[in-house]
Amino acid sequence: MKDRLNGLDTLRALAIALVMLYHLNGRLPKSLGWGRHIGWMGVDLFFALSGYLIGLQLLRPVHAGEAVSLRDFYRKRAYRILPAYLVVLAVYVAWPAGWEANGMSPLWEFLTFTENLFVDYSKNAAFSHVWSLCVEEHFYLVLPLLVLWLSKRASVGKTVAVMLLFVALGIAMRSYTLVHVLQKLSPQEDQFGNRYIESVYYPTWARLDGLIAGVGLALMRIFRPAWWVGMTRWASAVLIGGVVLLGCSVWMFWDRFDSNSGVAAASTVIGFPVMSLGMAMLVAAAADARCWFGRWRVPGARIVATLAFSLYLTHKEVASVVNEHLPSWAGERTWAAAGLYVLSSLLVAAVLYLGVERPFLKQRDWRERQIADVDVEARVEPAL
Repeated sequence: MKDRLNGLDTLRALAIALVMLYHLNGRLPKSLGWGRHIGWMGVDLFFALSGYLIGLQLLRPVHAGEAVSLRDFYRKRAYRILPAYLVVLAVYVAWPAGWEANGMSPLWEFLTFTENLFVDYSKNAAFSHVWSLCVEEHFYLVLPLLVLWLSKRASVGKTVAVMLLFVALGIAMRSYTLVHVLQKLSPQEDQFGNRYIESVYYPTWARLDGLIAGVGLALMRIFRPAWWVGMTRWASAVLIGGVVLLGCSVWMFWDRFDSNSGVAAASTVIGFPVMSLGMAMLVAAAADARCWFGRWRVPGARIVATLAFSLYLTHKEVASVVNEHLPSWAGERTWAAAGLYVLSSLLVAAVLYLGVERPFLKQRDWRERQIADVDVEARVEPAL
C-alpha cells in the first residue's frame, strides 16, 4: 500500500520485537539477557502509537466540525480487536496443554477486559500478556467520551488540564503503591515481583502515560499544524531527544524487580511519564513523510508490523508448544532455537492474520466504503 508510512511500520515492528524478546528471554541465548531489562518497553511504544493514531481518528471529525460517532468508532474497534482475540482466547480455554504457565485467570476477566485489574499473577500467568490489550480497551471506551465532552466547549486549558490530571493520577497511584505496598516487601522475595506486576505494571490507571503522550501528538497535528510542521523540520533532533530519554528510562528501570528504593523507586513514580515522552518523540519523528525517519524503509518491517497483533496474541503459547514438542531443537538456549521460535511465531501469526484478522478488516473497510467513510488512518495504517 503506497500510502503506508514506513516510519510507523518500523516502530510497530520494533515494538513487537521488543515484546517477544522480553517474553521469550528465558528461552533465548544468554547473550540476549539484557532483553529482560528493556523488552517490556515495547508495550509502551505500542501505547504511544495507539494514542497517536486513535487520537487522529477521533479528532479529525471534531476539527472539521463534525460529530463523533460513538457507534462507528466502537464498531471499528470491534472489527479490529475481537475476532483474532476471541479465536486465540478460545484456543487457550480449549487447550490447557499449550499454556505457557500453569494457571489462567477466569474466563470472565478476559471477556470483560478486566484481567489486568484482578489477575493473581502468582497463580494465573497464562495469557496474562493481554493486560496491555485491556488497557487499550479501557482507553477506547473512555477517550471518545472525553472528546465529546471537551469538544462542546473546547479550550486548550481544559484539554491540557484533563491530560495532566490523568498523568498525575498515575503518579499518585504508583507512589501510594510504592510506599504502602512495595517498600514493605523484600525485593528478594517472589511476592515483591508479583505485587509490582499486579499493582504497578498491569493496572490501567498506572499505565496511561504512553497513550496520553500519543494523544498529545494527535492534538498538536490537528489543532496546531504550524507547531507540527516546525517540529518535523527538526525531526533528527526530536528522534535523538527521544532516544536520550529512553536511555534515561532504561537506567531508571534497570533494577525495578530488584530494588524498592533509590533509582528504582523513582522509576516507579516518574519513570513512566519520562519513558512515554521519549516514545512519543519517536512516533513524532516517524509519523510524517517529510521526515527521513518517516520515509526510511526497513526491509521486512512492513510484514512484521502487519502481523504485530497476531504475533502479540500467540507468541508465548507458540514458544511453549515448540519447546514442549521439539525439545531437541528448542530445548537449549541457542541461536538456532531462537530462530525456530521466531519462524514458528511468524508462521502461526500469518495463519491467524490471513484466516481471521484480514477478512474482518476487509469487512470493516467494505462497510465504511458503503457510507463513504473510509478512515484515513485505517487506509495508511491497516494494522490500526
